[in-house]
This record gives sequence, C-alpha cells and structure tokens, in this order.
Amino acid sequence: MKFNNRLGLALFIVFVLVLAGCSSNSNKGSATNAPSSQPADAATDEPAKLPRVAFVYIGPPGDGGWTFEHDNGRKYMEEKLGIKADTVENVPESADAERVITELAQNHDIIFTTSFGYMDQTLNVAKKFPKVKFMHVAGYKTADNMGNYFGKNYEASYLSGIAAGKMTKSNIIGYVGAFPIPEVIYNINAFALGIQSVNPDAKVNVVWSNTWYDPTTERQAAISLLDKGADVLLAYQDSPATLQAAAERGALAGGNDSDMTRYAPEAYLTNPTWNWGPYYTKVVQSVIDGTWKSEQYSGSLADEMVGLAPLGSSIPDDVKKLVEDAKAKVLNGELNVFSGPITDAAGAVKVEEGKTMTLEDILVMDWFVKGVEGTIPKN
Repeated sequence: MKFNNRLGLALFIVFVLVLAGCSSNSNKGSATNAPSSQPADAATDEPAKLPRVAFVYIGPPGDGGWTFEHDNGRKYMEEKLGIKADTVENVPESADAERVITELAQNHDIIFTTSFGYMDQTLNVAKKFPKVKFMHVAGYKTADNMGNYFGKNYEASYLSGIAAGKMTKSNIIGYVGAFPIPEVIYNINAFALGIQSVNPDAKVNVVWSNTWYDPTTERQAAISLLDKGADVLLAYQDSPATLQAAAERGALAGGNDSDMTRYAPEAYLTNPTWNWGPYYTKVVQSVIDGTWKSEQYSGSLADEMVGLAPLGSSIPDDVKKLVEDAKAKVLNGELNVFSGPITDAAGAVKVEEGKTMTLEDILVMDWFVKGVEGTIPKN
C-alpha cells in the first residue's frame, strides 16, 4: 500500500511538471506573436519594450475643438500601436504646467505637450530629463530631446475666407481671436486674404477673448461683433460658442480645430480642422524603432494633417466650387497664401510682388494685413 502511494505521488509530480512546461511554451508563443509595433531585440529575440507615452492637454477632450482632436489623435495612435497613453487635462499655461510635465517625465519615455503656452516649461523639463523625449505643439524651441510640430492651418483659413467673402452681405466679417500670438495672427491674415481674393470690399473686425476655452467670454466677444453688423464670423477658440451665438442672430460662422457642423448646421460656414493621429503614430513608432530625432515638423493640406471642414448646408454650390478650385491650387503649389504683393493695415508693403514669405517669417508674424481692423496688444 505504501509502495502504491509513493508511485502515485511520483506520477502526480511528473504530471504537474509536464503541465508547467506546456504552460511555459504557450506563453512564449504569445510573445512571439506580438504586434508588429514591437520589433524583436536582435540579442534576446524578445519583443522590444513599448514606450510609456503621455499627453498634456490645455482643456478637456469634451471641448469639441482643439483638445478633442488631440485626444482623437491619441486614440488613433493607441489603436494602431497597442499602447495605452496617459493624459493630464486642464493644465494651465503657467508654473503648473512645468510641475505636471516634470512629474510625467519621471515615469514616461515620450511626452506630447499640446499647447503653445507650454513651450518654455517643456524646454525646462527637457533639460532636466535628457533621456526622455518631448514633443511640443506650435512652438519653435528645440533641444536634442525636444522637437516641435504643427501645421499650415493658415491654408485652410484662406479657404474659409473665400467662403466668408462670398457669403457676407454687409461686408463686415468678424473674427474672435484667442490670444495675440503669431499662430492666431497669421490665421486671421490668411482668412482676410482669402476674403479679399473674392471680395476686396469686405473688412475683418477682430476682437480678442484672451481664452482658449471659455464659452461665456467667447460668446460675449461674438455678440459684440454681431452688434457691429457682422453677418459672418470665424473664431480661434476650442468651443462652439461663436457659432452658436451667430446662429441665434441668423448669421453664419465657423469655429476651429474640428468639424463643428453638429452645433448649428444651418448657420455653419466651415473652418480649419486637424488630424493628429497619423503623426502621433509615426512619432511613437520612431521611438519604438530607436529612430526618433528632434525635429520641427509642419504638416499641411497636402499631407492631411490640416483639413477643411465640409461647407455648411446653406452654402451654395458655386461658392463650394470656388473653395474646391482654390484648394486644388494650394495642393498643386500654384497658390501660396502669403505670396506678394501684401501690404499691412497701415499700407506699408510687407511682401513684394513675386516674393513669398518663408515659413520662419510666417511663424513670427506680428502685424495685420490690409483689410483687418483691430489692434494687436503687446504681450
């Protein structure tokens, strides 16, 4: 009886060891079939470690505009690469931003800071964490471990201007500017140049909200323009407040960053949009591959980082055709938004005929073109 018990125990141990070996082989097979975004390390034949990714947002993803589209880009990247990124939203452009970025740098490999006002804070943290990679949107400062990225959204602003110039009846067009920074100024100018290409009698009135996302303040700014007689508006904030205010007055308007048709279909003009997903995927993949390097990237209508929302249902077909024809010229290089002659609001020639502004000059623009009425406060 004792012999049989010992034999049974020995057989049981062998059975358990066989099961353990099968389980181990199963796990190895699962790792081998990892997604293509995890290339095998040549020395160990094990999948490369996926980078830890984080995003810093100026507002909530529910803003319907800027942060909404960055968050869509994050989701696209996650789906393509099998990565779950961390996000921190509603981070003010202040010392708080540097604190948040510093905390993230302690346990992430790449951090995307998605507002212009995070530029200096991102650079400060990048200097302290040389092994972490940082990508900052809309800025111009770089380091060995910090790049920046943005797009020529002024191309789409120009096209929006064509639609606005054809649709206005009062020849008073309003623009609710966010902050008096080059990014907003050159988009206002591109919008005005688009208007002037089809309606040289129209003027653009500018008011500043000094907000990125404050629907109450932005609505008040829009109403002030409507009170002046503006019948078409464009805004550079993240909320649809300007569009909604225009709809209540029977005016047309466009927002910014995303297709905002859903907020006021009958009153919708169009506006520039963003598509960040493919770029975020490319950058994170370069980290995985070990090929990442600091860069200053500027997307465009041509590479589809920048887009134009569909024109609203009340925009007639002949206007839509004008916009499409101009878009085709931008895409084939026949039309450059900032080619001369261009004069400023005071009448001084800024770009001579036959000349075209460089991207570097556009990115520091601090003056209004002729036909824009308003002031640019000094920061």
